[in-house]
Amino acid sequence: MSSILSIAVSGISAASDRLQVSANNVANANSDGPLPSADPAIQAQFPSAYVPQRVEQVEAPGGGTKAVVSNVQPGTVAAYDPTAPYADQSGMVAEPNVNYANEAVQQMTARYNYVFNVYVMRVYSRMMKSLVDVQT
Repeated sequence: MSSILSIAVSGISAASDRLQVSANNVANANSDGPLPSADPAIQAQFPSAYVPQRVEQVEAPGGGTKAVVSNVQPGTVAAYDPTAPYADQSGMVAEPNVNYANEAVQQMTARYNYVFNVYVMRVYSRMMKSLVDVQT
């Protein structure tokens, strides 16, 4: 595979990872749980809150790009939900630290990265075809 195609494929792969991480964050945004400071018995009885992730796109050795996934810091924030069975005495629970506006930007970024890398592949294919079709 040519270096141009491998770079474009790496960009498509990174865009796919970015979209997957963002979709997981949005899907699990309401998956709260007990606060980290909650009683150990409560923590053992209920699952902890979802910890959202983020993607950093970095240069890959040899050309191209790759997606590095890490947890958002802080992963959860305290939110008021006195009806939750794992809420503390103040009615607070741990809520995933998901920013919907940021997730929308991540999804649009993934879309544009995917489209532009497909364009690179298309132009490369046309360029190679025109080189092969040269008549002498």
